[in-house]
Amino acid sequence: MEKLEQTFFFLLLLLLEFFQLPPAAAVYDVVELGAAADGSADSAPPLLRAWDLACRSPLPAAVHVPVGRFLLSKVTFKGPCRSPVAVKIDGTLVAAASHGGAAASHGGAAASHGGAAASHGGAAAVDPIPERWIVFDGVRGLSITGGTLDGSGAALWACKAARRSCPTGATSLTLSNSEDVVVAGVKSVDSELYHVVVHGCRRVKLQSLQIAAPASSPNTDGVHVQMSTAVTIYGAAIRTGDDCVSVGPGTADLFIERVACGPGHGISIGSLGKTYEEEGVTNVTVTWAVFAGSSNGLRIKSWARPSTGFVKGVFFQHVLMWDVQNPIIVDQNYCPHAVSCPKQDSGVRISEVRFNDIRGSSATPVAVNFNCSRSSRCTDIFLQDVKLTFGDRPAKSSCSHVDGAASGVMSPPSCL
Repeated sequence: MEKLEQTFFFLLLLLLEFFQLPPAAAVYDVVELGAAADGSADSAPPLLRAWDLACRSPLPAAVHVPVGRFLLSKVTFKGPCRSPVAVKIDGTLVAAASHGGAAASHGGAAASHGGAAASHGGAAAVDPIPERWIVFDGVRGLSITGGTLDGSGAALWACKAARRSCPTGATSLTLSNSEDVVVAGVKSVDSELYHVVVHGCRRVKLQSLQIAAPASSPNTDGVHVQMSTAVTIYGAAIRTGDDCVSVGPGTADLFIERVACGPGHGISIGSLGKTYEEEGVTNVTVTWAVFAGSSNGLRIKSWARPSTGFVKGVFFQHVLMWDVQNPIIVDQNYCPHAVSCPKQDSGVRISEVRFNDIRGSSATPVAVNFNCSRSSRCTDIFLQDVKLTFGDRPAKSSCSHVDGAASGVMSPPSCL
């Protein structure tokens, strides 16, 4: 085990060295531009100013957030930029909490600066959409390294738990319509909603992430990928209240390695089939993952309604499960709160899914569950070397409307 850990960290260091950007022509320090490192004032204006200067630089440039706690209202950093930009965070960015109107009170200063940024060519602007906190949009050649993003989600979760009228909340970090992005060594805590969203992007690498929120925090997915191609998630420790990683429509060539999940809802493809016209999910690999005390392990989920969506070419391998409620599950009758369920047949077609070397323990009797659509059967599902126990009793498999095969060591016995 010790040798394996040493190899893992050696490879991680090589990756960090390989993906670092060239030396920056200029470094724009947000404190030098007026940010308060004690959290006493909104840091959006100086941070946007630093981005504007770096984005307009003809040579690679950097934005630096030094040690300290920096209050930050909702902002969008817009591209395209003239050269690659590095954002180096040594401190903590703290969200103005949505609950109680704090975000609105800090939005004015940032908004007034957004106009000034626009006058310099629109390289940066305040985000008009309240459901996102920090957004990088339309950027090619971006690195974000280090630091902590504190989403200040506790007040909003308490509001929702009390079933009061609450704001929707905000995703902490959104990468949208961007290419060639590296996010490394970032810690996200207490996000109001999703921690990290990758949407409409190509060639994104997320590595050495730490993501944490209470198991009871609602809709706090760790990483959500949608409408994106060639995304890699490598080396992440995720403890949260929803999916550790969720995969939405239009995702292709997603590679996930060395992810530890728990508590959380597992690594999930879906939910799919929310609308009739929907992009498919293709070529997803999950390898060397660990799930501990999560409600799901490896999951594919779709709503029971007609859809043009599909899942094809998924490979799950070398996975450890420790006391996971649903280690392997395909659920095409997904309806999490049993309210207004479609009660039709899912049109999402699921095919070419492989499970290899999946081991550990299930917290429920059914460790392998294929609950597929009656009208769109799961096809070409293959299990190899699956060994899952349920305490001191044998676990079970359950199959509905699925075609496939199994080989190697199979415990519980395969129902394919």
